[in-house]
This record gives sequence, C-alpha cells and structure tokens, in this order.
Amino acid sequence: MSKSPNRLLATVFGVVYLLVGILGFFVTSGVSFFGTEGSTLIVFEVNPLHNIIHLAIGAALLLAGLRSVKSSRSVNTLVGAVYLLVGVLGLFLLNSGANILALNGADNVLHLASAVLLLVVGLSQDKAAENRAVRA
Repeated sequence: MSKSPNRLLATVFGVVYLLVGILGFFVTSGVSFFGTEGSTLIVFEVNPLHNIIHLAIGAALLLAGLRSVKSSRSVNTLVGAVYLLVGVLGLFLLNSGANILALNGADNVLHLASAVLLLVVGLSQDKAAENRAVRA
C-alpha cells in the first residue's frame, strides 16, 4: 500500500472521515437530523445527517484503500468529484433553508481542499500500476 499514493490517501482519508463521523455524534445530541444549524466540531458545523455522510464516505475510502489500486483510484476520483460539487454548492447554501447538512465556511474550505487532493491523486497517480494489472 505504501507504494500507491491512491491507496495511501484513500486509507488515511477514510480513517479521518470515519473518526470525524463518530466524533460528530458526541456533539450533535439535540440537533435536528436535517438541521440547517449544527453543533461545532472543532471549527466545522455538523448535524446527524452530516455525521452519517462522513461515516459512509470514510468507510468507502477506507475499504477502497485496503482493497486495491484500481478501487482506490476510482473511489478517490468519485469522492473528489462529489466533494467538488458539495464545496461549490455549499457556497450558495450557507444561511439558507436548503442547507440540510449544516455546512459552514470551514466545511466548504475542507470539502474543496479534499476535492482537489483526491482528484489530483485519483486522476494522476498509479496509472502504470493499474495498466500492468489490466495486462496481466
């Protein structure tokens, strides 16, 4: 795994997002599931729905990172694209009733930074290893 940037990134991000999802439940008691305002976890706003999404993304990344180069590339690219969309949409959702994930400015920065890193690694790394696996 250490020789594959995609597997390493997926595994590390997977663990981090799983931890964030779990820790989020410690601060969101009494917060509406779809609340537009959540509780603060470090500098991020979270609600129970946001926590569940973090758990799902963390699990997908971790499983892909532990599985193979091909799956980690695919999941990194997919999650990166989704986070790019969420980061851009989040800019327009702040302070609106459609903000069912309780996003704040720090969330948007994190989502956009995660998107860039996941997309760059997912689209540019491990191509040779994947091509060798396909030919074998």
